[in-house]
Amino acid sequence: MLTPKEQMRIICKGVHQCINEEELLAKLERSFNQKEPLIIKLGLDPSAPDIHLGHGVVLRKIRQIQELGHKAVIVIGDFTGKIGDPTGKSKGRNLLTDEQVKENASTYCEQIFKILDKERTVVTFNSQWLSKLCFEDVMKLAASTTVARMLERDEFEKRFKHGVPIGIHEFFYPLMQAYDSVELHADIELGGTDQTFNILMGRTLQKSMGQEAQVALLMPILEGTDGVEKMSKSLGNYIGIHEPAEVMFKKVMEIPDHLIIRYFELATDEHPDEIDKIRQQLSEGENPRDIKFKLAEIITALYHSQEEVLKAVSYYEAAFRKKSTPDDIPTMILAIGRETVNDTIPQFVAMGFVKSRSEFIRLLKQGGIRLNEEKIVEDDLNTVLFNNDVIKIGKKLFVRVNK
Repeated sequence: MLTPKEQMRIICKGVHQCINEEELLAKLERSFNQKEPLIIKLGLDPSAPDIHLGHGVVLRKIRQIQELGHKAVIVIGDFTGKIGDPTGKSKGRNLLTDEQVKENASTYCEQIFKILDKERTVVTFNSQWLSKLCFEDVMKLAASTTVARMLERDEFEKRFKHGVPIGIHEFFYPLMQAYDSVELHADIELGGTDQTFNILMGRTLQKSMGQEAQVALLMPILEGTDGVEKMSKSLGNYIGIHEPAEVMFKKVMEIPDHLIIRYFELATDEHPDEIDKIRQQLSEGENPRDIKFKLAEIITALYHSQEEVLKAVSYYEAAFRKKSTPDDIPTMILAIGRETVNDTIPQFVAMGFVKSRSEFIRLLKQGGIRLNEEKIVEDDLNTVLFNNDVIKIGKKLFVRVNK
């Protein structure tokens, strides 16, 4: 195990804020001396189970801490998910049903182990303890804070100011997730900067119940491929961890140069010393494109096999440097029959090649869709596809039909 100070450097790499570093060092020293792992908590709201690199910022940080010998406890908010986290919401959210919560939680469990070390991870559900609280317990929980404190939260403050209803049950979300920290005796809780209020509430509740307060590690919000907005599937600027290697590699190559170091810090497990070298290389005039190529290889390798990475590199070289049709391109499986170009659009959306049907049609009208190197128009949407036909989407994406 690394020394506490060496662990501190790795843990704090890319962190927006640590509350507080003295407490963290003390916890690490105790863990080092007693050879007992720290408990790292992450709460997941199962209302949005599709994970992209933006979500991966926190998960990758947990993986780094796991590799230092510590234990992660992932709390699936199957109970709190019925309320919904009000973070960033200008109005109340509809409650999730038990079936929706279970389905989304199952999807999360499948995805998180693309990043986390399964051997050092415990997955639990907060209904195990929250559902057992009696009304007296809930009253004590409510008495630990005030309405004024709750209204310090931006979302509540704005809604109150503009007369938008706030349900009493919404005040219980930060209290319940804070109680998760009490139940777990969490040493560290991670989250994005948008989770600051919730995580600090955990510190407050632990102290009020006689526990040592957890350290809050607040991770930055990762910008998407547009270099401006928060990475979001709805904005189309995301890099999904389940996307094909070719798509992931291409998308990383499209990020603006000014985000290269940020992606190295937040989306990879590279050691701080290595990132310092890369920062130095950029400052000395090395071509950012070459550094970005290395970044794309590293990120793609985190989620795909080495064979898939090599195929993605070959695909990118052929499609974007040599500007020819790559030999090894993604294959779209179609049922044997008279499937048309129009029938393939939903698959293109599912594969992440286009955001929506409307985007595909827009590209088509602009002359950006080719079938076997020939431009096609709307009248060609009913063209029947045959085995080994190649569809080109925009300037960079190729898909081969396989029936």
